[in-house]
Amino acid sequence: MKHWWLVLLLVVSLDAAPKRLLILGQKPDGHPPGTHEYMSGARLVAALMKDRNGVKVAIAQADNPWPEGPALIAKADGIVMFLNEGGRFIQDDPKRAKAFADFAKRGGGLVVYHWGMGAKQVEHVGPFLELFGGCHGGPDRKYTVVKEAQFQVAAPKHPVMAGIKSFELPFEEFYYKLKVPKNPKNWTPLVQVPIEGNVETVGWAWERPDGGRSVGYSGLHFHVNWRHEQYRRLVAQAVLWTLKLSVPNDGLKVKLDPKVLELK
Repeated sequence: MKHWWLVLLLVVSLDAAPKRLLILGQKPDGHPPGTHEYMSGARLVAALMKDRNGVKVAIAQADNPWPEGPALIAKADGIVMFLNEGGRFIQDDPKRAKAFADFAKRGGGLVVYHWGMGAKQVEHVGPFLELFGGCHGGPDRKYTVVKEAQFQVAAPKHPVMAGIKSFELPFEEFYYKLKVPKNPKNWTPLVQVPIEGNVETVGWAWERPDGGRSVGYSGLHFHVNWRHEQYRRLVAQAVLWTLKLSVPNDGLKVKLDPKVLELK
């Protein structure tokens, strides 16, 4: 084969190209200060991914109408979504909904936490499940603030949970009894919490049928909980795993300057 070395160089160059991560936040949604702090959370994810080999980060404040959204989604390899009622948000604009569907079909990575996985209307639950594999949706959705919550690692060998140990949270609001796909394959509970006498799955990982990966975690209602190293490691490693990048066996180093944790 002539010029085989050019083909090899092209393959190596493509493999070396950084994965483009798009982090979506929004302005406050009316919750009390210190909760649902979307843009501060987005900046924290960006700080966690700063200088990670193989990742190029962009943050977008995705308040409606967000006309540039479909074009940004089309350029991304991974998306982190922390915003107001994500199930509705995706369906608000047909072009946006199509952009997310196309993104998933080409194997894009998806990470969502807290109200980003929300969908008040039943009709928004199904499309969201196809993308993320879990949804806090419908009129029967459940949530509660748990004090002295036992954060339990359900899949210690999963790459997203590398270096993460079970621990006690002083408080957190969790969504639970989440909607999930029927009989999903390659769907793994990652985090479980005892709530009202039952052990509830509040975090999961899913290797989707389209070849992409999705991770969700229903906590992070309170901004202050970003102080927990376990939380930061969970989110950062979820990003890497969904981008199909390697995670160290002992977990990522996720120390941040305390000033980064402050609300802005």
